[in-house]
Amino acid sequence: MGFRKKSMAELQRLSVTDFKAADKLPVAIVLDQVRSANNVGSVFRTADAFRVKELYLCGFSPTPPHRDIRKTALGAEEAVSWQYVKETAIAVKQLKDLGFTVWAVEQTHGSVALQDWQPAGPVAFVFGHEVQGVADEVLALVDGCIEIPQEGTKHSLNISVSAGVVLWEAYRKLGPS
Repeated sequence: MGFRKKSMAELQRLSVTDFKAADKLPVAIVLDQVRSANNVGSVFRTADAFRVKELYLCGFSPTPPHRDIRKTALGAEEAVSWQYVKETAIAVKQLKDLGFTVWAVEQTHGSVALQDWQPAGPVAFVFGHEVQGVADEVLALVDGCIEIPQEGTKHSLNISVSAGVVLWEAYRKLGPS
């Protein structure tokens, strides 16, 4: 038996208008000083795939419209709700006021392994700078930290890869059954 790729019509993708009106995964993403527009665009695209509620771009993280964001987002920046917040700490406080539990995706003492993480209610994930990670002042504000187990020689994953791994787990645990 051979396999045949699905056509665009068979994939039944939503229009931007339908996406904006559709129910969302109760998840927000916060990008804390992510410098690469390509990484930001990739996170937009992943947020689109899992119907994330909102994306917060903080500090010097690039914002749309931006050529390199569009290059990797492939138009997802038009569908996914987003806002710019100058200070990540303010975004974290806003999300907590809205009833979100805020998790930093960071390697810390006391972090929870991703596979052991159990969400309760709406959640927000903070992803940090490509080299320095989530800022210490932001770590002081979050409800907990999630760590992606890694067994290789490197100590980290690219932020866009980390976002994909974490959002898949959130989708598995919070998404439609």
